Amino acid sequence: MSGSLSWRLDAIEQAVAPVLPGFIAEVLPEIDSTNTELIRRARAGRDAPTLLVAERQTAGRGRMGRHWQGGPGEPGGALAFSLGLPLAPADWSGLSLAVGLSVAESLHPDIRLKWPNDLWWQGRKLAGILVETAGTAQADGRFVVIGVGINVEPLEGGDFSTRPAWLKALDPALDAPTALGRLVQPLVRAVRGFERHGFAPLAERFNARDAFAGLAVRLSDGTEGQALGVAANGALRVQTDTGLREIISSEVSVRPLPSA
Repeated sequence: MSGSLSWRLDAIEQAVAPVLPGFIAEVLPEIDSTNTELIRRARAGRDAPTLLVAERQTAGRGRMGRHWQGGPGEPGGALAFSLGLPLAPADWSGLSLAVGLSVAESLHPDIRLKWPNDLWWQGRKLAGILVETAGTAQADGRFVVIGVGINVEPLEGGDFSTRPAWLKALDPALDAPTALGRLVQPLVRAVRGFERHGFAPLAERFNARDAFAGLAVRLSDGTEGQALGVAANGALRVQTDTGLREIISSEVSVRPLPSA
């Protein structure tokens, strides 16, 4: 079922299938969470490489179990999709960073990246990434589910300390289906490249878009210092009074300190 918007799934499947054999794409008018649905399917043995798009999500999730509220109620107000596929990298470190970089590069040169999994524009959150596994091992790796949520239209209401950014403010031509068409094939190629080579070849490009590079920041554990970009393994580098710290855990969040 393709819902009320024109998603052009045939073109996406044709572009991706040579890179990811067996790939299928599907749009649902409404689902609790595209990540949750692909995990359910994988655990039930339905683990073909799949792109699942929701015109509405009723229980979208962000990092650390947070609720993700994206876009107004009408279909197309947000772009919410998940890509599920088997993956077997030597090192999983930096996968969410590689995904964010691919999405940013496909959409607009002004989009910045906030470690470890957000896309920002003009100091406000535009999109988020959530990477999960289905908990089922496969002969060719683990089944990973990569969720992406992008605000396409302005968010109305909501309890926000800072109003999120939205995609059409960057480029009015980027509605949800058009953005999806730009994103998917480069994202699949980026994930496959990560599987072969890890994050290290992407670190320089990530740092060129780093929203916090050179800024004074505070970590969620209270540590303060200067953000120095990411290391080759995707760790956040922060120069503190006691030395250089490299943050690997995605449980740690980072915020810029207010300007003096």
